[in-house]
Amino acid sequence: MTYSDPGQRDRFIAGLLDLAVFLEANPDVPAPLNTDVLVFPPSGSDAERRTEIDGIAARIGAEPQTVCSHYIASRRFGPVEYRAVAIPHDNDPEGE
Repeated sequence: MTYSDPGQRDRFIAGLLDLAVFLEANPDVPAPLNTDVLVFPPSGSDAERRTEIDGIAARIGAEPQTVCSHYIASRRFGPVEYRAVAIPHDNDPEGE
C-alpha cells in the first residue's frame, strides 16, 4: 500500500469537502453516525511500518498504541476519525 500523491491528495480533500457540502444541502439524504479515514504505511518491515506510524502520531498529536496486534495512531474530529494503521506481516496477506 502507499499514500496518495499530491494530485490524488487534492482530489481526496476536494471529495470530502464536496460530500460535506452535499450532505449539508440535502438534509433528506442519510448520513452515517461516524466514519473512519484509514491510511496504511507503504510496504516495509514491521519495524519500518511502526516507525512510520510513530512519525504520523507525532504530526497528528497522538500516542501510538497496539490494538489487536495492529500498531495505530489516531485523531478524532468529532465523529470522524483519522487512523494510521500498521498491520504486522504475520497478519497481512500481502506481507513480505
